[in-house]
Amino acid sequence: MNIKTPSQVIFYSIERAIKEYRKLAQKKISDKIDNITVDQGNILLFLHHYPELSQKEIAELIFKDNASMTRMIDLMVKKGYLARSVNNNDRRRHTIDITTKGKEVLKKLPPIISQNRSKALEGITEDEMNQLEHILNKIIMNCTK
Repeated sequence: MNIKTPSQVIFYSIERAIKEYRKLAQKKISDKIDNITVDQGNILLFLHHYPELSQKEIAELIFKDNASMTRMIDLMVKKGYLARSVNNNDRRRHTIDITTKGKEVLKKLPPIISQNRSKALEGITEDEMNQLEHILNKIIMNCTK
């Protein structure tokens, strides 16, 4: 059997790039904001831009399963970033709102995210970005059809 080792396959490089970016992002966020993770920041950003999203919809957007999402939301409620209440239209659902403390985090996140992205994409041209996005979209389509 002649199969390449994981480190010889493009998916290894893709995953490594994602992990290295997440490490960079977490370090830079932690330098400016106490006690919040990249994923928790993403939850705040999605809720800020789309307050009507359900917990399940947010989970899909940040690539988390429902159990992980529930734990993250519970922790964010405990930390005071979010408030959860029963939805008046459907008592089986909850409404998730950003608290004042969460809104303070949202004021600090955009410049950190912008700096993180700039650092990670340093030296990459717009054409290279477009080509990479095109290739990644092809891989996604191949895996989802």
